[in-house]
Amino acid sequence: MTTITLDSAALGRFEGDVLTQEDPGYDDARKLFNAMIDRRPRVIIRAANTHDVIAAVALARETGLPFAIKGGGHGVNGHAACDDGIMLDLSPLKRIAVDPAARTVIAEAGVNWGEFDAATTAHGLATTGGRVTTTGIAGLTLGTGSGWLERVHGYTADNLISADVVTADGRLVHASEDENPDLFWGLRGGGGNFGVVVNFEYRLHEVPPLLLGGMLLWPFDRAGEVLRRYREFMEDAPDEVSGAAALLTAPPAPFVPPELQGQHVVGVIAIAVAAPEDGEELFRPLREFGPPAVDIVGPMPYTAVQQLLDPGNPPGLYNYWKAELVPELGDELIDLSIEHAERMGRSHSVMLFQPLGGEIGRISDDSNAITARHAAWTAHCIGEWETPAESEAELAWVKAWGPLIEPFKIAGAPLTFRADTGDEHVRRAFGEEKHARLVALKDKYDPENLFRLNQNIKPSAARS
Repeated sequence: MTTITLDSAALGRFEGDVLTQEDPGYDDARKLFNAMIDRRPRVIIRAANTHDVIAAVALARETGLPFAIKGGGHGVNGHAACDDGIMLDLSPLKRIAVDPAARTVIAEAGVNWGEFDAATTAHGLATTGGRVTTTGIAGLTLGTGSGWLERVHGYTADNLISADVVTADGRLVHASEDENPDLFWGLRGGGGNFGVVVNFEYRLHEVPPLLLGGMLLWPFDRAGEVLRRYREFMEDAPDEVSGAAALLTAPPAPFVPPELQGQHVVGVIAIAVAAPEDGEELFRPLREFGPPAVDIVGPMPYTAVQQLLDPGNPPGLYNYWKAELVPELGDELIDLSIEHAERMGRSHSVMLFQPLGGEIGRISDDSNAITARHAAWTAHCIGEWETPAESEAELAWVKAWGPLIEPFKIAGAPLTFRADTGDEHVRRAFGEEKHARLVALKDKYDPENLFRLNQNIKPSAARS
């Protein structure tokens, strides 16, 4: 067996920091959001610029070592790190350039959504972005990109105007509707299969100075009533109404009555992408449905809306997720979900029912690699806990949800929503026609599957 040596000549080509296991900062650099992932790369390259990205791709190609790419490091599967390979860390790449007149922004691949939102909302602008501010823009955009603005403005990937991509052969190419349109089509929903995106250009939209946002909570014994009422509420809700229904454990927070703290509850995350006075009227039916035990819905800037879920999703917890698209939130699914939630750990785990529709469904299915735009809801089962002692029970709980949701689901949930991996799983997510088109793109841009540490679309050569 040939031993691959990464000597000073191989590693001296980089302007950014290069960390090996003996270097200070190595352990911090290899950490990911999900504490279940504990991988030790042979070398971590912290890119200082696009030149470093091109050089890292060349090094991976020359050595044949596993090649992991980290943006925000939030992916539940932990593909951003690898054992005994090369980890390219894009997080130092933080440039953000907003053009308020054109309502566009160019952001480098190491930017997270908190940083992105701060830059764009300074001009009263935003685009659909992640629901936890430490999430990186890169992985979320390439994997579809769900966020609170999606019913008004579509998914994150739908708002991508162009991308600068380092391909497997070391070229820097521009992808847009007019330049390399085939690659641009696949980047939007196809994940990191076709290259390393170093710059993302997005379309921005006006957001009000203040929106209405927050959460309503009821005791768990009202879960069936609340979920059914929320379903009816969303049937006629305008696109400006966003949010989700949730089965969760009430936090030990001052705004939660003592008798509910640490108990399972049912909640509604209520967000109106409208002026607060308009939002108050939109949410009146929910507030009139039996007074909630907790009502912390009020006027707030968009950046505060984007931070609503941060306290329950800090880095360093153990994570295992599943999610599926469903055509309706029927009574049987509601009842089975409540029964499943009763067995949920009393930590950070949660079941979410996220309404879709609006602009998502009006965008042509052919426009990019995203599938199943006609789905009405995303159902999430998210295991998130604090200690290894909880792992066995939490993993079993999430995995047991798979057979429960199977009769109700339709294919097409974004691959970033789940911990499941494998070729057949990826094929089903895209459907045969789009999957074949993505394989053809892989054959063109990455025929040797250099970019394989992801929800992998295998090139034809890897299938023979």
